[in-house]
Amino acid sequence: MTRVLRLGTRASALATTQSGHVADMVRALGHEVELVLVSTEGDVNRAPLAQMGGTGVFVSALRDALLDGTVDFAVHSLKDLPTTPQDGITLAAIPQREDVRDVIVSRDGLALADLPAGATVGTGSPRRAAQIKALGLGLEVVGVRGNVDTRIGKVTSGELDAVVLAHAGMNRLGRDAEVSEALDPSVMLPAPGQGALAIECRSDDTGLVEILGELDHAHTRAAVVCERQVLATLEAGCSAPLGALAEVVDADNGAELRVRAVALSHDGTVVVRNEAAGPPDDPRGLGARLGSAMLADGAAALMEANA
Repeated sequence: MTRVLRLGTRASALATTQSGHVADMVRALGHEVELVLVSTEGDVNRAPLAQMGGTGVFVSALRDALLDGTVDFAVHSLKDLPTTPQDGITLAAIPQREDVRDVIVSRDGLALADLPAGATVGTGSPRRAAQIKALGLGLEVVGVRGNVDTRIGKVTSGELDAVVLAHAGMNRLGRDAEVSEALDPSVMLPAPGQGALAIECRSDDTGLVEILGELDHAHTRAAVVCERQVLATLEAGCSAPLGALAEVVDADNGAELRVRAVALSHDGTVVVRNEAAGPPDDPRGLGARLGSAMLADGAAALMEANA
């Protein structure tokens, strides 16, 4: 009897859409897949993510389902994944990344810089909030939680003037037409791993590790490993909001991995930026070097400022 692979996913429209794309990729390899819905702490607890500890609130229940055999593999938004590996679980594949940028959805389709002073902009992300404040546009940043419909609904109802969302999610949901502006990374650096998906399974399920490995995209993995190492290095000495983006580009001597990152105080008044480049085959080393340089440049002091 053919094994039906059980794919664990959160129940939101975006999560099931993302998982559906991965299921189709696995089916294209000749395997049957069924989706299994798993409720996570981040789905049922409406408190701000920072109050829940932030990292792992959308992931731990899916990992528990993997380890207890309820599901065979799971799909996460990679930016939700803790930087510390979990025993018994393998990050089997990181498919090719979607658009990494953040976007504005606003009333009247206004770009971020065209919003009037005092306009309200909703986001639940300290990273987005700090970078908006650092622009000095006089905007009021308001905390929001909820799915894409809930957040955009706050704009259409007039409760907020704009919200910030991930372009990748809007694209995957087929809602790109609602985007008012895609923010260039020079204006707002994305979260480490933004736009990428993580496919995990049990480490001892070697056959499935091999199957899922066919979905891995080498350049995307190099980029997000580098970004997440910047995050891991800074987490050791800095609790500040952080953005990071790495890309594999063509250079004179062949492919090169380039990474840029920013750490900020929550009010956006202190900003530490840096960038680095190196070979794509050592993304972890490059990310660690950049993170260490940022700590030396003043990011370490942000830990006390953000306490």
